Amino acid sequence: MDPLGARSQFVDIQTLPTWQQQLGEDGEEIVRDESDSLPSQQAFPSPFPFRPDINRKIILFTGDLALLNCTAIVNTSNESLNDKNLVSDSIHQLAGPELRDELLKLKGCRTGEAKLTKGFNLAARFIIHTVGPKYKAKYRTAAESSLYSCYRNIMQLAAEQSMASVGFCVVSTTKRGYPLEDATHIAFRTVRRFLENHGNSIETVVFAVSDTEESVYKKLLPLYYPRSEEEEEACLPLIPADIGNSEGEPVVPERQIRIAEKPGSLEDDAEEETLELDLGQVGNHAFARMEGDVDKQRKQILQGQMSEAAMQKQHQRNYNRWLCRARAEDLSDIAALKALYQTGVDMCGRTVMVVVGRNIPVTLIDLEKALLYFIHVMDHITVKEYVMVYFHTLTGEHNHLDSDFLKNLYDIVDAKFKRNLKAFYFVHPTFRSKVSTWFFTTFSVSGMKDKVRYLDNLHQLFTCIKPEQIDIPPFVLEYDARVSTIPQTYIAQTHITYRY
Repeated sequence: MDPLGARSQFVDIQTLPTWQQQLGEDGEEIVRDESDSLPSQQAFPSPFPFRPDINRKIILFTGDLALLNCTAIVNTSNESLNDKNLVSDSIHQLAGPELRDELLKLKGCRTGEAKLTKGFNLAARFIIHTVGPKYKAKYRTAAESSLYSCYRNIMQLAAEQSMASVGFCVVSTTKRGYPLEDATHIAFRTVRRFLENHGNSIETVVFAVSDTEESVYKKLLPLYYPRSEEEEEACLPLIPADIGNSEGEPVVPERQIRIAEKPGSLEDDAEEETLELDLGQVGNHAFARMEGDVDKQRKQILQGQMSEAAMQKQHQRNYNRWLCRARAEDLSDIAALKALYQTGVDMCGRTVMVVVGRNIPVTLIDLEKALLYFIHVMDHITVKEYVMVYFHTLTGEHNHLDSDFLKNLYDIVDAKFKRNLKAFYFVHPTFRSKVSTWFFTTFSVSGMKDKVRYLDNLHQLFTCIKPEQIDIPPFVLEYDARVSTIPQTYIAQTHITYRY
């Protein structure tokens, strides 16, 4: 490519105004109802408060996504990664024929997943390919969840690869039939929540739209990214009732009965208030409505004999306190250990979480912060079925977590952690670790016993999880190559995918 010729067509995102800078440029004002000024309205906090630091990361760009010089741009395609649409065609035309050859090696992409290729002749260094869902009204919940997964996985991939900027197209083509406004709500809230919770390393997010899509994006952006306190207040009545959970993920109605009323809110710990709070909510709380006799439940609470529903409620309250602490505290030192991370999916399409035993310096870290980090990372993962892979490879005495710590962790976590964990793969176990795990799962956390699978080598792991779907530390690959007969092709393939 001639750097003095064709490169002049590319757009430098540094020259584009941020969303915060666009305040007042269009001369548009949000019309308020008189009800906006009511005290009850003003007292209700917005779920998307004014955050100038986040607004400075957002850019709305009307034009060709393929021209942006972001670290990565997003290509929306089909499961075979050969869809013909305006966004994809433009990316392929500018990237060159090498992109098509690279896509053949990926062997497709499932709906909701995100896969990475080089940018080739584009100004962007990478292209993130994703597949939006086909929309049908009767399967709306499934479509919402899949579209959320697209945006979430793109942002996760960008964070894992330390990308400074990401350029989004509208992740849903006309052929797939997803209503533009509904899709935009999911896109904005998912990106906003990710930037709030995990987006420190991401400097810029560009939403690239066409002329026909621009009006919808301009209308909805202030709801999720208000540029002033006045705009936040004016937009509050316009925010839809369904804003998803703390990560922006759609909440399935069947799960709502297991969720505390105000999840994520920090409640008062005062002992004298606890009893009044419990009694005041009897008959109103979802769990209380499951009881046949409300008066009987009140009597049991007063006598210290809490019903199972009340105990679940108390456990949920305790977990929410831990979750709030996890989101508020700086856990970057624990994250830097790279002892816990999300990778691909197993043969059944379930999310794979990896724990690296050797990366846990038990004697040197604050174990309470480690517990908080585990809750912070796992909370959104555990809403769906998942599996865990624990690499015990080359762990020493100073890497072994105390059984009391593990029991405390098991007792604190939400019920969804235990219910949706489908398998725990224990890779490279020693005789001693097998004995310890047997005692622990038999006498301390009996619900885990049937989920533990001991794997002596990576070849056994690859029968459950494809090599390209799991990021394995190099020292694990090297150790396995020495002690087992795993084919070297597996080692080469997995070593390329490891990002740490």
